[in-house]
Amino acid sequence: MAGKLLLRWLIGIGFIFLIVLFLPWQQNIRGTGKVTALSPGNRPQTIETVIAGRIQNWKVQEGQFVNKRDTIAIISEVKEKYFDPQMLSRLREVIVAKENSLQSKDLKARALKRQIKALREGMRTKMNQAKAKLEAEHVRFDNAKNQFDRNKTLFDAGNIPLTKYQDIEYKYQAAEADYINAEIEIDRVEAEYLDKINKAESDLNNTLAEQFDTEADIAKLRNELVNMEIRSQQYFILAPQSGFVVKATQAGIGETIKEGEPVCTIMPQSDDLAVEMHVKAMDVPLISKGRIVRIEFDGFPALQFSGWPSISVGSFGGIVEVIDYVNSKPGEFRILVIPDKEDDSWPKQIRNGSGIHGWVMLDSVSVWYEIWRQLNGFPPSLYEEPFEENPYTDNKSESTTLSK
Repeated sequence: MAGKLLLRWLIGIGFIFLIVLFLPWQQNIRGTGKVTALSPGNRPQTIETVIAGRIQNWKVQEGQFVNKRDTIAIISEVKEKYFDPQMLSRLREVIVAKENSLQSKDLKARALKRQIKALREGMRTKMNQAKAKLEAEHVRFDNAKNQFDRNKTLFDAGNIPLTKYQDIEYKYQAAEADYINAEIEIDRVEAEYLDKINKAESDLNNTLAEQFDTEADIAKLRNELVNMEIRSQQYFILAPQSGFVVKATQAGIGETIKEGEPVCTIMPQSDDLAVEMHVKAMDVPLISKGRIVRIEFDGFPALQFSGWPSISVGSFGGIVEVIDYVNSKPGEFRILVIPDKEDDSWPKQIRNGSGIHGWVMLDSVSVWYEIWRQLNGFPPSLYEEPFEENPYTDNKSESTTLSK
């Protein structure tokens, strides 16, 4: 009797096992990861110093909430060049002095330009006067020459006395001398004024060169002033966005820090939660954007039946939002999962960095096929995959259909 009863039990269990083998099993891809934020701007952010300095005062404590632009710490100067507390006012005074010097050079340049203009006008007037005098002397010389030629003929013929001839000859020579002097006067006037004009133009060019040098000096000083004003603002380390101060990497008052050295870490306040999950490279082709994911958060009790998600307890729904095109670890790719709005809301208690276990849900197969696949180490089967946008071509293309 006992043997028959055992046989019946074994036959019943075998029959039930045979039935179970033909039950549907939803294939899935397992992965682990952590809680993060979908937007990079909402992930933990390290605040670094722009300039080297010495920590003078902390304005926050770890775990404290800060608003955007709140002061986290104040640092003091460590470079000798910037020790002078009056450096900004002194730079402004130097700039004002340079600007006054530039204004004086500008006035001098304008005066020289007016002087050159006046010299050219004076030269033109003097040249016109000299040319008019030359014309008059030329006419007087021509008249004296004609008179001398006629009287010379008469003197040679003995018609006029020597004294009269000599008087006419003297007037002729005087007129010739005056004509020559008038020609020389034109050259003298021109040379005199050209010398004055050249000297004034030389002074003008020197003044303009000094003016350009002063303008360059002012530009450098203004640049230095702006840099100093910006540097003075860097003494206050401000929060780039609202969030919680979670870790201070520098501690003591008076501690010296270098440029670009981290001071603390801020966790932005945001509801932009996501799950960063890592899956095997062999499973990535089976995952597409929009796939359903079941997530189990560390610290929250759950009973997960990966093949029968409908009877699972304590897991939460998610949707695949991002699939990396480059592996994040050897043999693994990263996917980002966002909350499924049609499922239960994710717990408010979860924090950035919390661990998770996830299952990307695929299609249903028989239990016997899943056991056979697991024993042989084959990847899950995918009968049909939804359309996915290719970010490199911006075209919609249908994914390759795989079948077993």
